[in-house]
Amino acid sequence: MTTPAASRPLFRDPVHDGAADPIVVWNRQTRAWWMFYTNRRANDPAIPDIAWVHGTRLGIAESRDGGLTWRHVGAARIELPDAFGPASEVAHWAPEIVHHESLYHMYLTVVPGIFTDWNHPRAIVHLTSPDLENWTYRSTLSLTSDRVIDACVARLPDGRWRMWYNDERAGKAINLAESDDLFSWRDLGLVTLPERRPGEGPKVFRFADSWWMIVDEWRGQAVYRSVDTLAWTRQPGENLLAGNGRGPDDTGIGAHADVVVDGNRAWIFYFTHPERVVGAEPKPGANLRRSTLHVAELTLRADGWLACDRDVPATIRLTDPKE
Repeated sequence: MTTPAASRPLFRDPVHDGAADPIVVWNRQTRAWWMFYTNRRANDPAIPDIAWVHGTRLGIAESRDGGLTWRHVGAARIELPDAFGPASEVAHWAPEIVHHESLYHMYLTVVPGIFTDWNHPRAIVHLTSPDLENWTYRSTLSLTSDRVIDACVARLPDGRWRMWYNDERAGKAINLAESDDLFSWRDLGLVTLPERRPGEGPKVFRFADSWWMIVDEWRGQAVYRSVDTLAWTRQPGENLLAGNGRGPDDTGIGAHADVVVDGNRAWIFYFTHPERVVGAEPKPGANLRRSTLHVAELTLRADGWLACDRDVPATIRLTDPKE
C-alpha cells in the first residue's frame, strides 16, 4: 500500500497567489491544523516596485488530514490602533503564534502603509486570541530599533520565553529578547553566533535532544545548533533548501520557513518563487512575484547535523494533540 504524500505544491493562495512566511499551529477549537501566512499581491502586475508586498492581511489555510492537503479559509481578523494608519494599507507580515494557558499569542510584524522601497518603519506587535480567529491588540514591543521583523518564540525548560527577531537597522542581525509571561519583554541584544551574517526569519525549535535555529539567508536556510539557546554552532556545508527542487513549483530557493516537530519527526514548511530558477534566466513574461508553499522532512545525518531532501515526497501526518 502506498503511503500518502503531501500535495505538491502544498498550497497556493487563491486570492493573491503570493503566499509566504508560513506558520503552522494546532487549532484546539476546530480540531484542525491551521497555517497562517503572509499574503502578497503577486497577481497584480500594475502594482509598482515593492508595493505588492504591502497592504494585505494574513491568509489562513486549514488541513484536516494531518498536513497532507490544505484549503483556504480566509484572512485573520486583526484590529490595530489607528496610529498604524488605514487598515486597508497596513501590511501584516511573518506571524509567530504560541499557545499558553488557554490563550493564543501572536507576534506580528506590522508595516504602517504601502511603500515602494524598504526604508520605512516596521514593528512587532503582540496580539491575543481565545480561538485563533479574533485577535486583540495588546502592545507594540519595545525592541532595538524601529525596523524589526520576523519574531520567533520558544519556551525554555524553566518556563521562561525567548524571542528571536531580525533588526534591519543592525545589518539584518538576529536579536534576542526574553519574557516571563509573554507580555513584558526585555531585550538581550545580539544573538551569539560564530560569525555575523545577515539573515531573517529565524526559527528556533527542539529536536533530537538539541536546540536548533534556522535562518533565511536568501541562499537557503542556515542551520545552527545549541545546548542552551544562547551560544550557537553553525552547521558546515551548504545551506538547506539552497538550490532548485524537482517537485511542482519547487524550483527556486526555499525561503522563510517554519518547523513543526511531531514526535521523532520534524517538518519544514517554506515558500518558493517558482519562476525564479537558481542558475537560469527568467522566462519572458514569467510572474516572478508568484510564490507557493511547500513541506519537506528534516532528518538527522550520521554526524548529528540536519539534512533535508525536498525531492522526497513528504509523507506527513501530523498527530492531533490530545489537549
